Amino acid sequence: MKAAGSLSVLCLSLMLAACSTVGPDYTLPKNAAINRADLQGDLAGEDSNVVSAPVPADWWRMYNDPRLDELVHQAMASNTNLRVAAANLSRAQFQVDEANAEGGFTTSASGEVQRVQESGQAFLLTEKVPVGNLGAFSIKTSYQFDLWGTLKRGVEAANANADAAQAAADTARITVVADVVRAYTQICAANEERNIAQQSLDLQQEGVRLATRLRDAGRGDETQVTRTQTQFKSLRADLPKYEAARQTGMFQLSMLLAKPLAQLPAGTADCAELPHIAQVLPVGQGAELLKRRPDVRQAERKLAAATATIGVATGQLYPDISFGATVGTVGLLDSLNEPSSNRWGFGPLINWTVPSNGARARIHLAEANTQLALANFDNTVLNAIRETQTGLAQYTALLDRRDALADAATSAKQAADQTHQFYMSGRESFLADLQATRTYTDVRAQLAAANTQVAMQQINLFLALGGGWQQQGKP
Repeated sequence: MKAAGSLSVLCLSLMLAACSTVGPDYTLPKNAAINRADLQGDLAGEDSNVVSAPVPADWWRMYNDPRLDELVHQAMASNTNLRVAAANLSRAQFQVDEANAEGGFTTSASGEVQRVQESGQAFLLTEKVPVGNLGAFSIKTSYQFDLWGTLKRGVEAANANADAAQAAADTARITVVADVVRAYTQICAANEERNIAQQSLDLQQEGVRLATRLRDAGRGDETQVTRTQTQFKSLRADLPKYEAARQTGMFQLSMLLAKPLAQLPAGTADCAELPHIAQVLPVGQGAELLKRRPDVRQAERKLAAATATIGVATGQLYPDISFGATVGTVGLLDSLNEPSSNRWGFGPLINWTVPSNGARARIHLAEANTQLALANFDNTVLNAIRETQTGLAQYTALLDRRDALADAATSAKQAADQTHQFYMSGRESFLADLQATRTYTDVRAQLAAANTQVAMQQINLFLALGGGWQQQGKP
């Protein structure tokens, strides 16, 4: 008895002395793109349209539009994509719990009662053994040692995957916010542009009437009437596209908020003025961008998980070692629990599947997956910078175009006002006055479309900057 105990203690000591962690420890590679100095600097540069100030978490509040704030708030509460992301995150967190529960103590109990006819020859008897009632009851417990760190690497991988799932949920959040602002902006832009188009159509209809009167009075011809009618019909044909754009925005909001159109906040469908940010856009630094973008964080966490799986695969080369104990009773039901039917035992347990070529291949597969995750991480980092820099360049170009059209609109308005004054003093014809007013209206339509493009690019830029997922940004 004493010798058996000493042997168990000796085995346990040897097992504890052999403890190690297989596979590489995760550290961010020094040559990863995220460490490049040229990606850490000022994003604004010499662009006067943006400023290197921190990007606010709740950037949509910069519009100072209570209705938009309410739309975002409702989307955060009921959007189906966010529910999917939350379910994925919950699953990943339970997988962490499962990984933490691996190894350690395991206890099982079993019981069995049978009426059997045993074989006499199984007991080296030549006569028939009587039919009897047999019972067996036992309790087993064991403790699995993580000698090679296989379970530890599994926990590391599960934690990294849970972090990646959190980053994916954050990405879903900023995408939903951007989609809500974009849909609302589309509704406002469609209504505003339709109003301008209607004014232009009314002016063109007035031109048709004038050309008709001139023809009837013998001061014009049929060609002028036909030309003005064609322009009128062409303008009228454009009106449905604005209604379609408005309806598309409404349907998009309905989907994002998971609510019927009738339950959207009052006045949403009637918005006729673009949301406007009355300040220079804050874009921050490249280093802040890479820390803030959840897709970059997700890619980095996937790299950490892939690195940990190398250790998991390597651990399969070594035996599983545990220490177990069993207490039970086996025998005829009438004599169960008598000293002759009781049994117990304890000692180390070894389970080892001799490594084959497949085991080595799994390690190489895990290493290849790690290289793939690193390449994807670098690509995500570079793409984040590219999206932001491209968005800034496009935003600047659209602002320049918008400003040029604003100057043109100012000139067109002056020309229209002057022509109208000349008409009132009898120095210009009504047709010239109408044409100048129509020109101004056309430039206004172009300016309205340019303002819409600027507003949409602002949203794209905030999406590229990765703001809006932080907890303090909740409406």
